[in-house]
Amino acid sequence: MIRIPEERELYACLQCGYCRAVCPIYAETGWESNNPRGKLFALKQLANRGPMDVVLRRDPKPGDDYKVRLYQCTSCGACDEVCHVNIKLAHLWEELKEWMLSMGYEPLEAHRKIRERVEKVRNPYDEPIDKRDAWLTDKSVLSPDPEVLFFAGCTASYRVGFLGQAVVKILKAADVKFNILGSDEWCCGSPLLRTGQTDVVRNELAPHNSREIETRGVNAIITACAGCYNTIKNDYPKIVGKPTYNLYHLTEYLEKLIKEKRLVFTKEFKKKVTYHDPCHLGRHARVFEAPRNVIKAIPGIELVEMDYNKEMAHCCGAGGGYKSAFNYSAESIAAKRVKEAEEVGAELIITSCPFCQVNLNAGAKNIGSKVKTIDIVQVLEQVI
Repeated sequence: MIRIPEERELYACLQCGYCRAVCPIYAETGWESNNPRGKLFALKQLANRGPMDVVLRRDPKPGDDYKVRLYQCTSCGACDEVCHVNIKLAHLWEELKEWMLSMGYEPLEAHRKIRERVEKVRNPYDEPIDKRDAWLTDKSVLSPDPEVLFFAGCTASYRVGFLGQAVVKILKAADVKFNILGSDEWCCGSPLLRTGQTDVVRNELAPHNSREIETRGVNAIITACAGCYNTIKNDYPKIVGKPTYNLYHLTEYLEKLIKEKRLVFTKEFKKKVTYHDPCHLGRHARVFEAPRNVIKAIPGIELVEMDYNKEMAHCCGAGGGYKSAFNYSAESIAAKRVKEAEEVGAELIITSCPFCQVNLNAGAKNIGSKVKTIDIVQVLEQVI
């Protein structure tokens, strides 16, 4: 009989279909096999060997088509929010991917390449390790005795350097002493964990990053990437144990600085905006209010909510390795989210995840929308 991780989940599933209504991939394809209920039903049939399987000594196994269905998931976690029997579905999909790879199945080509790059140069973009801190042109701002350590992440380090530069400008304005890991910072491992390629994270990435952070002796670290934050907060403790430092997403730290009156806004930002909750920051890490409180503190700004927000926010389509393997569909999902922003009259979408920003802008471009998406720090650097 087939043995899978968390086999009890197969029998807990009520096949009620609530997950169908919130799954962004099912909304794209309309295929039952793409939604959580369908994937669990298919696996349950494999687990229950029939009489003919016994007679013919067959051991049913999932095929490559089922593997593809598992990877056709953005890891958004919306299914978790509506599951009546509290199955941790987002975690289950990651376990199932790991389980299939352990049985000899290959990951999708795009995801295999990500692993190879991370193993070689410690980032998914195949960029040089010694260029990891090239985004920070003025190293004199770094403190030998920092209050916080800024974990920049791969995307800010190699693709959207303006994000890290904005963070630096804000920290300086608040007179916060900080430092970075530079070339000692490796990929957090999120792209690998979400695609079932966990061994590299467990054996190399998580232990290395944790050791580098701990040896700095800092009391707090901050990151502006939702994926890094979710991984360090929820995955690292399971791998390397409880940390000795406090972890903040940048929006949480900014909220703290505003409350302490260390960060003061001197200009207005007169726009009608909406906030897009990144799945890894919102549903997975339960950070909903901090970014909204920061936005509300900005003079002149008008914040309006999209119909689907916070716990029920619609996914941008970029998570879980989905964009790297199914880019066209990912941008189609993003376009739907942009239309939601248009419906509430927003001039601008603010988010707090570089992947969301990139994909939402791609989706807007595809439908000719004038609504742009920017990171929350790009707003703050204009008003300090």
